[in-house]
Amino acid sequence: MLPDLKRLIEQLGKDKGIEKEIIIEALETAVLTAARKKLGQNLDMEAHFNEDMGEIEVFRFMTVVENVLNPDTQVSLEDARETLDEDAELGDSLGLKIEANTFGRIAVQTAKQIIIQKVRDAERDRTFDEYKDRKGELINGFVQRFEGGSIIVNLGRAEGIIPPNEQIHKETFKRGDRIRAYICDVKRISKGPQIILSRTHPNFLNTLFEIEVPEISEGLIEIVSVAREPGNRSKISVKTKDKDIDPVGACVGMRGSRVQSVVQELRGEKIDIVPYTEDQVQYVCSALSPAKVGRVYMDDESRSMEVIVPDDQLSLAIGKSGQNVRLAARLTGWKIDVKSDAMTEGRRGKEYESLLQISDMDETTAEMLYKEGFKDIKILASADPELISLLPTIQGLSKEKLSLWIDEAAKILARENNGHDA
Repeated sequence: MLPDLKRLIEQLGKDKGIEKEIIIEALETAVLTAARKKLGQNLDMEAHFNEDMGEIEVFRFMTVVENVLNPDTQVSLEDARETLDEDAELGDSLGLKIEANTFGRIAVQTAKQIIIQKVRDAERDRTFDEYKDRKGELINGFVQRFEGGSIIVNLGRAEGIIPPNEQIHKETFKRGDRIRAYICDVKRISKGPQIILSRTHPNFLNTLFEIEVPEISEGLIEIVSVAREPGNRSKISVKTKDKDIDPVGACVGMRGSRVQSVVQELRGEKIDIVPYTEDQVQYVCSALSPAKVGRVYMDDESRSMEVIVPDDQLSLAIGKSGQNVRLAARLTGWKIDVKSDAMTEGRRGKEYESLLQISDMDETTAEMLYKEGFKDIKILASADPELISLLPTIQGLSKEKLSLWIDEAAKILARENNGHDA
């Protein structure tokens, strides 16, 4: 039925990378199924591989009883002694070897199908076991085909899939192209293990740097955070506890060799490498690179910063379609509002102008009031002259003078409101 069985087992094991015991178990199950299909499902049978003979042996077992109730599994003492074993006793279980060639062609075909299925299941289990612990690794393969927008990657003994949402939209591949990707998940489904690959995952960038920068893989440099807009631009922040190591310089490499290797793998994606620092203002300023920052106003409670930059740095700080400030915010975890000097001065000028409507108000006093929070006549009109006079920066102004200004601010405000009502 199955010629050269030992050689077949060895060849299957070699070709499929499956343990010999699994193949033998599959063969035994297959032959036993074929035997039941031919001889009956209710028989008590076992199949075993005889390595010396190089064949699967099938035995039918009968229990010796006084009164036969089930002829499929029982035999009388008289018949047992006559046909099976002359020394048989009641209660004995007697085995009768069945010749495999009695199963017939259909039974043999059934056996072959079960063997194929068992081997396929074993292959799937082996593939799942091999890849389930490899999540987070980079893997190389070749583009095999395209299915519904997904890229099917030949990984050797297995296939990986890069779904559309894990692909960089600017990249194009053709069949046979070498491709490198990040293993982000391994699932067990009915068709077998599904190895999900990605080229957009932030950790893809991390792992590329680990390969290119020995100091990262050795633990001397730590990648703190990554923000990516795949195919366009990324920012990565790094730090080290070793004062003798420049973490940014190490990641850039001699003449930019290390970072360029990563850029080439990502097909031109721009990468900014930012030094991490516990000083969050400095960290945000570095994250906005290449723009130069003038000053920063920080609000810890809302975890936000207002960043003021020179006029000629505004477009650089914001970036194309807001990309630079958006990536900086994601990298640092701070809400960032970028403004230019002209924008803030223009806003302040307008507020000064409001205060300067008051008689005898000079720019120096207006600036002092502005810094103390009295930014326009509306705020000043509701102020208490007693409290204002106690402010250190306002010393030298009498309560009478302040009262006159507050009254005048209220009159100006009333006129403006009447004008709007009209």
